[in-house]
Amino acid sequence: MADDSVTVRVTDNESQHRYEAYVDHTLAAFVTYERIPGGITFIHTETEPGYEGRGVASRLAEAALDDARSRSLRVTPLCPFIAAYIDRHPAYADLLDHSS
Repeated sequence: MADDSVTVRVTDNESQHRYEAYVDHTLAAFVTYERIPGGITFIHTETEPGYEGRGVASRLAEAALDDARSRSLRVTPLCPFIAAYIDRHPAYADLLDHSS
């Protein structure tokens, strides 16, 4: 269950190829990615101990997908968490890359 009282800040750490979610100034979760021309492949989502079940990874997924949309990137969700998030939030289904 998401904890709405937690403030999450998400950044794109391009040098590490990952979106990072911070609670206060502490890294709480991240999702690694690979960018290709016109697309992004989400590879792996990891939540740090103590932050599981607080909605941090869901907010990370939302921010990463919103950023992909703003950049007009097609999404390939190899990461099971991102794939499940898209399944639960069909408003993101239009981002999926069906070319492969």
